Formats: sequence, C-alpha cells, structure tokens
Amino acid sequence: MTLALIGFGLLFLLAFAGVPLAFAMLIVGVGGFAWIRGLDPALSMLAQQVMDGSANYGMSVLPMFILMGLFVHRADLAEDLYDAANAWVGHLRGGLAHATVVSCAIFAAISGSSIATAATMSKVAIAPMRRLGYSDALSTGSVASAGVLGVLIPPSVPLVIYGLMTDTDIRKLFIATVVPGLLLTLFFIISVAVTIALRPQWGAPGPRAAWAERMKRLRGVWAVLLLFVSVMGGLYGGVFTATESAGIGAMGALLIALARRKMSFSAFIEDLVGAAKTTAMIFVIMFGALTFANFITLSGMTGVLVDSINSLNVGAVGVLIAIAIIYLVLGCLMESLSLMILTVPVFLPVAVAAGINPIFFGIFVVMMIEIGMLTPPVGMNVFTVKSMNPSIPISTIFKGTIPFLMANFAAVAALIAFPQLALAPLRWL
Repeated sequence: MTLALIGFGLLFLLAFAGVPLAFAMLIVGVGGFAWIRGLDPALSMLAQQVMDGSANYGMSVLPMFILMGLFVHRADLAEDLYDAANAWVGHLRGGLAHATVVSCAIFAAISGSSIATAATMSKVAIAPMRRLGYSDALSTGSVASAGVLGVLIPPSVPLVIYGLMTDTDIRKLFIATVVPGLLLTLFFIISVAVTIALRPQWGAPGPRAAWAERMKRLRGVWAVLLLFVSVMGGLYGGVFTATESAGIGAMGALLIALARRKMSFSAFIEDLVGAAKTTAMIFVIMFGALTFANFITLSGMTGVLVDSINSLNVGAVGVLIAIAIIYLVLGCLMESLSLMILTVPVFLPVAVAAGINPIFFGIFVVMMIEIGMLTPPVGMNVFTVKSMNPSIPISTIFKGTIPFLMANFAAVAALIAFPQLALAPLRWL
C-alpha cells in the first residue's frame, strides 16, 4: 500500500513537471513492478501489454470512430444542423441557446468527440448569438457545456476506451447511454430557460421563421439522420457489431463529405493522418495506464481499497458519492480522458465489489469526466471555446458554464438515485 501511494505521488510529480501522462504512467508502472518482481518480469509485462493491446481486434473500433468524426467535421454538417434548430426555436427568448444545445446533441451523435463538437459549434453558433445581443456568458457557456454531450452520446470515444479497457460490451455501453444522454440534453435546455427567466436581457428573441422555411431547413439535415440511423440503428438492432458500425459510419461520413464536395484527396490524406495520430496517442496512454494498473494491483492497493470500502458498510450509493468527489477534485487538475484511463483500473474493482454494474459504472464515469471538461483550471471545452473566440475573457466562459454544471450535477444525482435510467434499455437485448 505504501509503495502504491509513493507510485501515485511520483506519477503526479512527473505529470506536473511536464512529462506526458502516458510516459509518466509507463515509467512509474514499470519501475514499481520492477521494484516488487524484478526488471526482467517488469519488461516482459510491458511487452505483453503492448502486444495484447495491439493485436486486439476490438481496438480497431477506435480509429474508425475517430475517422468518422473527422469526416463529419470535414463535411460541415454543423451549420445545417444549427440552421434547422434555429428555424424552429430561434424566435423564442434564448432560442439560439436552445438551438445550440439541440445542435450539439445531434452533432455529438455523429462525431463522438466533445472537443470537436465544442470547436465546430463555436464557429457556427456564437457569432449569430452575439449579433442578436446575447450575453457572451450565455453564448459561450452554452457551446462549451453542450459540447460535453459528445462524451456521453454515442458514438462516444471515451466509452469505447472504457469498453476496451474493462472488456465491457461496447454495444451495451452505447445502449445504456440513451436515456442519460437525453436526460442531460433536457436538463441543459431547462438550464437555458431558467437562466433566461432570471436574466431576460441575456437572450433576445430572434425573427420567427415561416413554416415553409422550417421544413426546408429540416430537409437539410437528412444526411445527419441517415448516418445516425445507419450506424446507431444497426448497432442497437444487433445488425452490426461495434467494429462494423464504426467502419460503416466512417464510410458513410466519407460519402457525405464527397457528396457535399468538401473532400479533396489532400483533405482525405490529412484526415487519415489525423486519425492515425490520435489513435496512436490514445493507444500509448492506454498501454501506460494498463502497465500502471498492473503495478497497483501487484502492490495490493486495490485489495486494501475493496476491504476498506466493505468495512465502512456505506453501500453502493456511498461508494459512488466517494468516487464522484475524487473525480471532481482530480477533474480540476487533469485532462479528462487521461483521468479516466488512469482511474478506471483502480476504481472499477472497488465498484464491482460494492455490487455496482460495470456498464452502469462506465456511464457514471463518463458523466463525471465530462464535468471535469468544464471546471477550472483545466476545463478543456472552455479553453477550446476560448481559442475560437480570443476576444472573450476566459472568466466569462467559466461563468456561463455554471448553470450547465448544475444540470450536470443534477443528471449524475438522478443516475445514482435511479440506476435503471442506464440499465433498463439493456432489457431490449
């Protein structure tokens, strides 16, 4: 236990010193394992982790979903989504913020990336809101916050990684996010409504679109709906495996980009290289996390934690609350994906020992790390929006995310109180 705590201390020391987290985990994991078992077994363990992970067919789902997200971004579908949502609700007070939330939810369903959703919708939504006199806090806060739906709504890259790390069925994880994703979207819409009710000057109503214009805008999103139904419908219906649906999604997104004349040969090569770089980065992080987790398991820390939790007799809810608090603290200090990869191997055995379903725990973890994408000082989504809007102070964006953070907390509380929100849809299988 002492050695494990020293390992965590060294890990954070290296991370804060500027060493990439993947390599920090590799250094501490191999070093700690070698301290207990010797250098040769430690190096053999590292080689085995890399070989097993690289040869795992299930890992191919990750680059395909990443590539699909890049092709979707290339196709410029976000503007059509936003225009359609704006035509239906833009005439309401705060309507453009509502349209932003809805657009982010739909775009998240075909991109799988929170940062990509926030960056894309920043270019599409913030300028129209500022032209109508919307508060910078509401306009940027709604984009940064609704962008986190890309983490939760499938195809979610963090959920794919969770499934690969824990050997959990990715299809079941995606199905389990249906209700929590819709619930969080609803809570974000309510957050906008409450904010506008308290500060009406923050969101002036826009012009009302005619019904003919509304129907015309809806026709502009057929490609999005077709891609979503093809990928998620086939996956939910059991027609495709997760890997097959990822490949079909990538091909579908490519065809849409070609049909919209947004894809050149150079752009295609650029997206392939981008997907390869992102995949390689995530793989290295995963190998580092698994190596570090082996050291922690060998040290006996996981067993001590399980025994300690059982002795407290706090039940599953108490365990979830304790883990949530840890995620809130660490989420202020670490990038969300790295945080999840680092902590899941430690927390999952504790959760399972408390009787928590691994699929439910995956949804819970993803909802907690998305909160970390909005909290200072890291807040990746906030800094993404800031980079797209350099004239807006970072403090204004953080201020705008506060109502949405409250919505996130409410959604997590609802999930803890009613686990069937995630587990009930699995009965369809």
